[in-house]
Amino acid sequence: MNFSRLAKQATAVTLSTGILLSGTVTQSFAAPKDPADYKETYGTSQITRSAMKDMINQHGDARYTVPKFDESTIKNIPSAKKVTESGETIDLDVWDTWPLQNADGTVAEYNGYHIVFGLAGDPKNANDTFIYLFYKKAGDNSLDAWKNAGRVFDNNDKNVPNDPYLKHQAEEWSGSATFTEDGEVRLFYTNREPYTADTGHYGKQTLTTAQVNLSQPDSKTLKVDGVEDYKSIYEGKDSKYYQTVDKFVEDGAPSDNHTFRDPHYIEEDGRKYLVFEANTGTEYGYQGEESLYNQAYYGNSNKFFQEEKTKLLNSDKKQLAEVANGAIGIIEINDDYSLKKEMKPLIVSNTVTDEIERPNIFKKGGKWYLFTSSRGSKMTIDGMDNQDIYLLGYVSNSLTGDYKPLNKTGIVLHQDLDPNDITWNYAHYAIPQEGSDNTVVTSYMTNRGFFEDHKSTFAPSFKLNIKGDKTTVVKDSILEQGQITEK
Repeated sequence: MNFSRLAKQATAVTLSTGILLSGTVTQSFAAPKDPADYKETYGTSQITRSAMKDMINQHGDARYTVPKFDESTIKNIPSAKKVTESGETIDLDVWDTWPLQNADGTVAEYNGYHIVFGLAGDPKNANDTFIYLFYKKAGDNSLDAWKNAGRVFDNNDKNVPNDPYLKHQAEEWSGSATFTEDGEVRLFYTNREPYTADTGHYGKQTLTTAQVNLSQPDSKTLKVDGVEDYKSIYEGKDSKYYQTVDKFVEDGAPSDNHTFRDPHYIEEDGRKYLVFEANTGTEYGYQGEESLYNQAYYGNSNKFFQEEKTKLLNSDKKQLAEVANGAIGIIEINDDYSLKKEMKPLIVSNTVTDEIERPNIFKKGGKWYLFTSSRGSKMTIDGMDNQDIYLLGYVSNSLTGDYKPLNKTGIVLHQDLDPNDITWNYAHYAIPQEGSDNTVVTSYMTNRGFFEDHKSTFAPSFKLNIKGDKTTVVKDSILEQGQITEK
């Protein structure tokens, strides 16, 4: 229960009563039209309903539109193959990817190679979701240059004594990777348990890490040579900061969606952090019908709040909005990559959406830039539809906020292709470039299992320019499929 909010409401009622008795009308002390109304940020930044509605008017603006790609040029990743248990060689789908990065977010070079980790699997098996390592010589940007070192983890790696979560892992989901000062490759990712209610598993997602050891059998090859220091880091503890899967199951809302994934590693003043996708916990603006009465989640004026609230309360999206409490979370971790401290969310999307994915954050020009992917199909905003895909962006003078929307509303990229289009793309990831105002945006292209011959693959990259609180897609800047640097 939020006692500070109740106290504010009690004060408002007392003041309004005094005004009526005195006969004096003072606008600043006017009572809310609905006694359930309140305004509470919980010390976090908000993705507001007002900003999302205004963002619709920016659809079609070339500055924020994902470039149009030539379908005839799109190829599967030649090296994205595996041999099945039956001995058949198959082409893999490859979707979410992330490069090995330096602490400042720029692309790291490992013994002359660039490395990308990515989710890949059998196109005919949606549960085949594991992390693979791809690599190429630095400077060779062709799609054919990418080689496949195979899965990062062996099936038995997860059998770590005394780790309560790893042994239950069913899939490996997105994350990040950093090249440490000691010259080691440190991977962060999401351990996802199975969703099998009869065995007491509900798809728990846990932030996880391991050191990935590499070797070079010859001058043209990198090999995954096992992992060490493999361990779970964080899964939400008691739900105060971020909703845990146990709390999600306990509340049992039919439209609810639980997220706790995509850890992104950063450093600031010698301290280590993970930024990740989550849902708000009980002390930071939890879900529920009460949240629909919080003006902070609406933005704009009281008039907008009252009108938008009334529409939402009578909308077929009301139930979805009640459980929409997406968050970009942050924790501080120790030098050994274990949990040091829980921290309040950087930004939240209560009443707007439950899912703001793959947070990506870096510092540039003294400011922190935070990006996150989202879909119109998960939104509760009239005027957004199932084909709308977004990269949203926010900027702050400090790591912990306040975060303000880029381009006034938060729009950075938008596309609304038919999902059956081969050039449909998602999971956009802005990679800062050393000494440049440009970032290189990567993504994956083509939906899994939609075509017999076309697999999910590296999309052509392109450049995004950042200046202050504004971003622009650089005209005529389409690069090679999977390219991660400007040059």
